[in-house]
Amino acid sequence: MKYLAEVEPAIPGNGEKPSVGPAYRNVLAKDGFKAVPENINSCWDFFRLSVEKYPNNRMLGRRPIIDGKAGDYTWLTYKEAYDTAIKVGASIRSKGIEKGEKAGIYGANSPEWIITMEACNAYGIYCVPLYDSLGANAIEFIINHAELQIVFAEEKKVAEVIKTISHTLEYLKTIVSFGKVTEGQREEVEKHGLSIYSWDEFLVLGDGHNYELPEIQKSDLCTIMYTSGTTGDPKGVMLTNESLITMILGMDGVVQTVNQELTDKDVYLSYLPLAHAFDRIFEEWFISHGAAIGFWRGDVKLIVEDLGALKPTIFCAVPRVLDRIYSGLTAKISSGGLLKKTLFNFSLNHKLGGMRSGVGHEKASPFCDKLVFSKVKEGLGGRVRFIVSGAAPLSKHVEEFLRVVSCAFMLQGYGLTETCAGSFISIPNQMQMLGTVGPPLQHTEVRLESVPEMEYDALGNTPRGEVCIRGKTLFSGYYKREDLLKEVMIDGWFHTGDIGELQPDGSLKIIDRMKNIFKLSQGEYVAVENLENIYGLVPDLDMIWVYGNSFESCLVAVGNPNEQALKKWAGNNGIDGQDFAALCANPEAKKYILGELTKLAKEKKLKGFEFIRAVHIEPVPFDMERDLLTPTFKKKRPQLLKYYQTVIDDLYKSTK
Repeated sequence: MKYLAEVEPAIPGNGEKPSVGPAYRNVLAKDGFKAVPENINSCWDFFRLSVEKYPNNRMLGRRPIIDGKAGDYTWLTYKEAYDTAIKVGASIRSKGIEKGEKAGIYGANSPEWIITMEACNAYGIYCVPLYDSLGANAIEFIINHAELQIVFAEEKKVAEVIKTISHTLEYLKTIVSFGKVTEGQREEVEKHGLSIYSWDEFLVLGDGHNYELPEIQKSDLCTIMYTSGTTGDPKGVMLTNESLITMILGMDGVVQTVNQELTDKDVYLSYLPLAHAFDRIFEEWFISHGAAIGFWRGDVKLIVEDLGALKPTIFCAVPRVLDRIYSGLTAKISSGGLLKKTLFNFSLNHKLGGMRSGVGHEKASPFCDKLVFSKVKEGLGGRVRFIVSGAAPLSKHVEEFLRVVSCAFMLQGYGLTETCAGSFISIPNQMQMLGTVGPPLQHTEVRLESVPEMEYDALGNTPRGEVCIRGKTLFSGYYKREDLLKEVMIDGWFHTGDIGELQPDGSLKIIDRMKNIFKLSQGEYVAVENLENIYGLVPDLDMIWVYGNSFESCLVAVGNPNEQALKKWAGNNGIDGQDFAALCANPEAKKYILGELTKLAKEKKLKGFEFIRAVHIEPVPFDMERDLLTPTFKKKRPQLLKYYQTVIDDLYKSTK
């Protein structure tokens, strides 16, 4: 395999244990991952060195609202952010919180979020993010489970923290707002014997104290990140300083594959949740190079304006964001007239042909880039060099389209909180890696384990099996849940629960999920995530949830249609005067969508029991507000079933 070097042989199954394939690492790391520099023991050291080297560089920026309008970005320098982080750390210490204890952070990404995180890094206090998208029950659970004495919160989230007080009094002692505190909030908190501070009040709390920064070890914990999970209570993933440092250093190796490097001139748009390892790693990486981080205004409808104002050079996204960009661009092209549509499609195919022949995106068609695709690039701010997709699989046709039209290196990665976000990432300009997550990063070792009950064979001609990972980025355990660790960490290998397929070049394709399998009444097993990836290729659908159980013999589904596509179909078929909700309820529209799903199933040669027999068209997209998606847009299947139970019952009635 071109990109992999074997480090351990395969092990045949023995009846008790399934067979496992060879262990591999990236060929670039066959002699081992480069050592962490001796002067780097934690992410604080990266920050400290950047302050020494780039004290006056822009670090953290936000857009002020003036007379109801967003102004230009205003910035804190590295030195200003450092000084504030030291003050925040001293104030935390003044509340009796020492190295090895924990502090919670709750709210949307902001300069204060990063500053508090760095304060924790400096004083060896474990930073515990609380999900911005979860409700009071989850916040209450994490405060109690992590035994948080202090919680920092975005101003508009302070009320959510206060709601938990009657159930978190055993641990919670201090609340700090990233903004102001109302008198009502102060009275409510103090009534329970707790302290509450505005940001400005807290900054001076540690004045007059002289707290020395403690000695931090690579093996010390850095953060406890609670995974949202699709079922049950959140799990606290413990990540050490070494895990984060190794991951950050590994990012440099990724961009070096195309002779690029991150510099202090780069700019990052912070909008994906900092409470997730994916965004946290990227922001720490930028900080390690003295680069700039600008924060969005918190409204997805305004993100294009923020991109234009900030002009980032690296853009991270989850597939749902990139799907929207793709849908918006294709809709605009379709409505742009015959000449523009013809020119765009000619340019797309011409450049794609060059890239498929092995020419890099930047040289495949400079003329088409300048004449046609520069407008797409401008829509992302005009300076984007890299687009990185993570957290969930990106559709192959969307990835291919964006590789061509974005005028940027397009990468798709794979990892979990337990692996410190990044374990695999595709190599830029390698078109054969479309639809894959690439080879393992230099610090990661991988092997596949057979899953006989799903007929996945790690020793087959095309190796398929559960993805197992080993390396220094792995988590050290689940906080207070040693039992869960034993379920997933076996013989030094972390069992991800994801099913992967190794390609001939050594890249990995995620094809299924072990837990997302169920049996129909006739005894047939259905790998539902794989089916959803296939049915997700229907261009008229933005998202689909496929359902079945052991009491029924067929599959049904709930789909979120693409509004523009469905309205276009309606117009072409003489269905006028209906709003989107009414159109989704129209029997002809349901018949059309079901027909498209059936047509695709036949094209992909799916088995009869894998065909969807009835579909409900849902005009309201699945969302986190109704607890139907995790913060990384993974479907919460039990919650979806609970929410749509009546719909599912009616769909099955319609099939009989």
